[in-house]
Amino acid sequence: MSTIPALPSGLPFAKGHGTGNDFILVSDPTGERDFTPEQVASLCHRHRGIGGDGLIVAVHSSTLPEGRAILQSCPDAQWFMDYRNADGSVSEMCGNGVRVFVHFLLAEGLLELDGAATVRIGTRAGLKTVSRSADGYAVDMGPWWFEFPDLAASRASDSLVDTVGLSVNRPALSVNMGNPHTVVALADAAELQAVALTAQPQVLPAPPNGTNVEYVVPAEPLVEHGVGRVAMRVYERGVGETLSCGTGACAAAVATRYWAGSGAPDAWWVEVPGGVLGVRFNPGPDGRERVELSGPAVIVARGVLN
Repeated sequence: MSTIPALPSGLPFAKGHGTGNDFILVSDPTGERDFTPEQVASLCHRHRGIGGDGLIVAVHSSTLPEGRAILQSCPDAQWFMDYRNADGSVSEMCGNGVRVFVHFLLAEGLLELDGAATVRIGTRAGLKTVSRSADGYAVDMGPWWFEFPDLAASRASDSLVDTVGLSVNRPALSVNMGNPHTVVALADAAELQAVALTAQPQVLPAPPNGTNVEYVVPAEPLVEHGVGRVAMRVYERGVGETLSCGTGACAAAVATRYWAGSGAPDAWWVEVPGGVLGVRFNPGPDGRERVELSGPAVIVARGVLN
């Protein structure tokens, strides 16, 4: 039998989610706690732990090398989102997580965000700017890019994905949102329902650091009142299927807009099993297009580890 790792007794925590993508949140400003991958996996276990798609630790940016690098160009990015997947692996970024992270900081009294104000947060995918929105919070996710731009231009796909529940491998497009994504277009809702994400999809060729895999179905009609609409399911790297993925929603919108061709809108609604996320494309000051993600963030519980 495997040994359950010792967990820090007396540790206060919160549980939160963004459109069903759920997280354990811990405040550790000075970075005193060093969670091992085994401890993270134990905490996130659905039956023997608190349960969650990941662990988010709030630390001062000055406590981590990645945070100190961000402070050099943005001294007001005082907080860093130290995010771990449910299996204990380190992740670069989580779009739902950063909204829940800011909501947690506000609830803890560690941060103030009034009116039209914005807050800058450090992540392993760089600086993220967060503001309030009509449905919760909006995050400037930064620029997106194709992993293989030449293949995207020539074939509109760069890989194949083998998925349990689908009879043949499907072409896919690799999009980077600070973390890697592989987007697969499906024909209809029946195919989306048939996808069995209890098993990890196999991407060919295999990305060296793994990838999140999104399955998308365009709505009929695709565009309504100037807004594009897609439905999505996702298999998150290091987690499995989740009810939502913020960076995945952005990647799904990137790929679908690209496949739709010229005239596709800049605003999108992405329906995930846990709700609806907003994605908008905005021009960047450096000429590179930036992606904004918006959606709710909720704290549902607080507790202390035994």
